Amino acid sequence: MPLSLDEYQIAQMYMVTKMQQENTTSTEGVDVVENRPFEDDVLGRGHYTSKIYRLQSKAPGWLTTFAPSDALILLEEAWNAYPRCKTADNGRSENVHCLTKEKLAARQVDNIDIASSPTDYWSYIVGSSSVDLSKFQSSRSGRGPLLEGWQVDENFQDTCNPVMTAYKLVTVDAPYWGFGSRVEQAFIAGERALFLESHRNCFAWIDEWIGMTLEVISELEQRTVSSLNEILQYQQQISSFTADVHLIISFTLII
Repeated sequence: MPLSLDEYQIAQMYMVTKMQQENTTSTEGVDVVENRPFEDDVLGRGHYTSKIYRLQSKAPGWLTTFAPSDALILLEEAWNAYPRCKTADNGRSENVHCLTKEKLAARQVDNIDIASSPTDYWSYIVGSSSVDLSKFQSSRSGRGPLLEGWQVDENFQDTCNPVMTAYKLVTVDAPYWGFGSRVEQAFIAGERALFLESHRNCFAWIDEWIGMTLEVISELEQRTVSSLNEILQYQQQISSFTADVHLIISFTLII
């Protein structure tokens, strides 16, 4: 990422807030259940969030065939103790998550280039950005464009300033006989597409967030959480009212 660690924190908070706005409708989206600071003996100080994802329409047809609709509602709990990372890295750490030898042997490494344009199913479903980062240049910071090969060019990695690497560890276990492996691969592919889209947006939206302080972005985040929760709660009330009316009508017809 052509960002500093401090910039990445702001960029990530802004990106999450904006993507939640873009993906929340009256029937689907992200419901933030809890959003508070925490303090832990191991992680230190950080921020805890509990979210419910209602994104059933984005699941592939074969998955919705096997799973009931309520099984496609995901609960995410996150303890973000930013910045638990190195100050200088450039993507060359072999075991940044301190995995055991067994897990390290089973691990599959996937280098994600934010300037790439994948055409797989999940990238089509998750992706909405139309910005071509190979042509994009920030008007406020002057960074970009990200030309072909920028990510693996060691000379670029050594001379680009700022530059940082975000490491993501994804572990999926779907204990479903017969198709568990297929579910696991689907979730991993979906996570990869989400990582790509979200980090593309971090850079593509740089002119919108650069210069923001943590206080400003935190206030924006809180306003967004309240607004989105109101949208989803209102729709749930309408759905509940409709269901009650249907029950009353059915009961009346039976009598």
